[in-house]
Amino acid sequence: MARERPPGRGCGALPRCLLGAALLLGLRLCLELRRAGSGPPARSAPRRPAPQPPPPHLPPAPRAARRRQVTYVRSGRRGPPGGAGGGTPEPSCCVPRPKGPRWHIDLQPWAGPAQSLDEEALRFLRYISTTQIACDHMSTDSLAADSGPAKKPWLVCLDERFGLAHHIRNKQCRLYSLGLGSEDTHFEVSMANDGCEVHRFDPSVRSAHVLESQRLWYHRLSIDWRDPHPAVAAQKPHSNTRKLGSILDEFGHHKIDVLKADLESAEWKVLENLILEDVLGQIGQLVFEIHLHWPGFEVSGSDSSVVRFWYSLLKELELKDFRLFHSYKDLSKPQLFLKKDIFNASSCYTLSWVNTRWK
Repeated sequence: MARERPPGRGCGALPRCLLGAALLLGLRLCLELRRAGSGPPARSAPRRPAPQPPPPHLPPAPRAARRRQVTYVRSGRRGPPGGAGGGTPEPSCCVPRPKGPRWHIDLQPWAGPAQSLDEEALRFLRYISTTQIACDHMSTDSLAADSGPAKKPWLVCLDERFGLAHHIRNKQCRLYSLGLGSEDTHFEVSMANDGCEVHRFDPSVRSAHVLESQRLWYHRLSIDWRDPHPAVAAQKPHSNTRKLGSILDEFGHHKIDVLKADLESAEWKVLENLILEDVLGQIGQLVFEIHLHWPGFEVSGSDSSVVRFWYSLLKELELKDFRLFHSYKDLSKPQLFLKKDIFNASSCYTLSWVNTRWK
């Protein structure tokens, strides 16, 4: 006889099938609800709460913490009223500058909306023709008997407030003269006779280093805006081209009271290098002959952009606390401005600046 099955076991497979189908239907329904947004939200990474202003009873955030979110532009442009964050912008004198090497200067805004040569040239020529600070004593012939501001192209400021006269009297003055084949050494000899240690750099000098007199050195070196490439330097270990910063390190000189430069259109790139490498802080006064008949070595672009670049370089000097105290327009040179006889400009000017922080 066949064994009888317990009641209820013969149909057990059907309820299980129904239960499984119900579960699948429920899961599908949940998925559809989630997709439609009516279901419970899916888990996601916790969002960072939006910054809230501090309660009235708490002190304001430290100044350093607020400055981290500010981008400083050193081009002289003014931002929109109220600044990007709605606050009052800080004065440019108090803006901290980021540390580290700079790769290019900050160009000044265009002189006008047209970005024309006329506007740029007139602004530039007006700038180099207007002194920014008065200097009462500019004669280098003698400290004891100053004849006043004679019209000489190479002049330094001997006012007591800037320290150069004091350094000369105490035999602690140092002058660097950068030239290219110039035979006029009256300025260097005069400064050496007054008590200044003079170093004249000229690649046309016959010997590597010559002590011409007690305080006058001649060096067969050319000051450039870059050091030689390492591969070239390896083949020419006695290369006579250096950056000014490299010369200072090589000679062990930390300060220059006067830097005179007559570089026949290389002055713009050398000046740019002094700005980018922050060498200006080691210099007390600058006496530069600038040339305007062409853009200069490795300076390119439209005429208006070239003049804007020149002007931006000189404004960088102003940001470094240098002030123009003498301007000399050489009427003996061709009256050319970027190869054009315009603006009643000379192709050559001699400009003298003093570092107002120099002591």
